[in-house]
Amino acid sequence: MNQKELGELRRRLRPEKCAIKCVYGCYVNGNREIVSYLDEALGRMSQEEAEKYLSLLKKALSGTLGKNLVDVVFSTEQVMDSDEYRLLSALRESELKSGEIREEFYRKVIDSLDMGDGNYVILLAYDTYDVPSRDRNGGDLDESDQVYRYILCCVCPVKDGKMELGYFPGENEFHSCVPGQIVAAPELGFLFPAFDDRAANIYNVLFYTKSADDLHQDFINAVFHAEPPMSAGEQREAFESALTGALAEDCRLEVVQAIHEQLREKIEAHKESKDPEPPSVTAGEVEDILRRQGVGEEQAAAFRRECAERFGENIALNPENLIDSKRFQVKAGEVTLSVDPASSYLVETRVIDGVKYLLIPAGSDVEVNGLPVAVGGVHTEE
Repeated sequence: MNQKELGELRRRLRPEKCAIKCVYGCYVNGNREIVSYLDEALGRMSQEEAEKYLSLLKKALSGTLGKNLVDVVFSTEQVMDSDEYRLLSALRESELKSGEIREEFYRKVIDSLDMGDGNYVILLAYDTYDVPSRDRNGGDLDESDQVYRYILCCVCPVKDGKMELGYFPGENEFHSCVPGQIVAAPELGFLFPAFDDRAANIYNVLFYTKSADDLHQDFINAVFHAEPPMSAGEQREAFESALTGALAEDCRLEVVQAIHEQLREKIEAHKESKDPEPPSVTAGEVEDILRRQGVGEEQAAAFRRECAERFGENIALNPENLIDSKRFQVKAGEVTLSVDPASSYLVETRVIDGVKYLLIPAGSDVEVNGLPVAVGGVHTEE
């Protein structure tokens, strides 16, 4: 899925737009016991309550593609004949109306999911979308040539409310009160099947995780029985390991600066282009950056081989998962130096009298905790 397709579905999740008739679910306590069930008709809810339910479901379609939203892919064999695919298909084909099928799904989620000792709610909704045809300029036409039928699921922690000061009209006084338990934003969720090229892709699930570094692999293994993709944190760790493993002593500050700067520029250019597809970079492109920085042919080629082993041959990666484009931080012993990424080129390394130094030009204004200070010292001629 791309950003436009994601936005198209997200815009549907309003009471007046979607065809969701009921929201189903169950409330699970810290002992993995189902405390109560939810089977609520959207049409019988107040508009405020309906909007709150749809807002929670919509959050399972939020975040960054390739980071918070990742593709889980079924094999052809799974689609043809597997327990996990049969269950998801049964939920969809029954439009979630079968309590027995929902119960089987709830138990599979509860048995696989580790939410600590906390309580949580599993929410499910079924929707049908008459996908409008598009004209040459990308505008919607009145006619529809296909119907996209899908289920949305999200798992939301239930947290205790905080003590607040409330007004009690009968007593005409203010007293401390606790609002009770509150359903928080989802920790994870999924869309089945994925909405690729504005149609159902029965081989893909779009999986959502609130934390890009935690893909809830036990949940993916149990519910989809599929190999989970690498999380954003795992991708960055593998990329950094490939660099340090291949370059060794040649993994210099200026080399890392060049990689960070050029990947950051790629991310910024992609944002300006408004391309709905996520940005991408290949190991070959990074290999070219290494060569331009004077890294030897053998080490640059070794980096590419390391990437192939960790990510697969010729795979395109999202640069947003490889670097922190909003931060450039250098640590040396007890000192941590944070620099605006656009100015990272100002940081240099130097060896003076056998001692390694980090150097940055002081400029005209120097402050310590906001206090302007003068820069003094002995002027030396080189």
